[in-house]
Amino acid sequence: MPVSEALRVVLTEAQRIGAIGPSSLEHAIAHAMQFVACVPTGPIDLIDLGSGGGLPGLVIADQRPECAVTLVDRRQSRVDQLTRAIRSLGWGDRVVALCEDMGAVAATRPRAFDVATGRGFGPPALTLQYAAACVRNGGSIIISEPPDDRPERWPSPLPDRIDGSERCGGVRVFHVKP
Repeated sequence: MPVSEALRVVLTEAQRIGAIGPSSLEHAIAHAMQFVACVPTGPIDLIDLGSGGGLPGLVIADQRPECAVTLVDRRQSRVDQLTRAIRSLGWGDRVVALCEDMGAVAATRPRAFDVATGRGFGPPALTLQYAAACVRNGGSIIISEPPDDRPERWPSPLPDRIDGSERCGGVRVFHVKP
């Protein structure tokens, strides 16, 4: 299903102000839709690490209105832009933007979410570390993969709570042990 026109307007503005890179917005949305395809069905609590301009978090919120989505970025200007976007989309009851460092979020909200997403957040080991700290037992972590799937880019061994992973389109899904 295509994203709503209202979301397209929000993402276009985010790109105009530099919160989303200059490459094709259609390509960026298509990539975010790969995350949507891998999010478990049903109502879930999801955290998006380093949300920036809102990808993939806002696209997930658009496509999965039953989900509660927490967007996290440590840059106040990005969070201000995300907060305006959430307000303009009328999603204030189910989407929130936090201006915090992920280390602080992981420490103050351990295992508070069903799913964590990360698109270009940081080095793979750090992304996985913060995401694993935030996700409940039995949850999922969905992280962007480069075009060439290189298993050696992930820490070995994986953190204790991780029970393997699989490629899902252009993303990798890590499973948190039940």
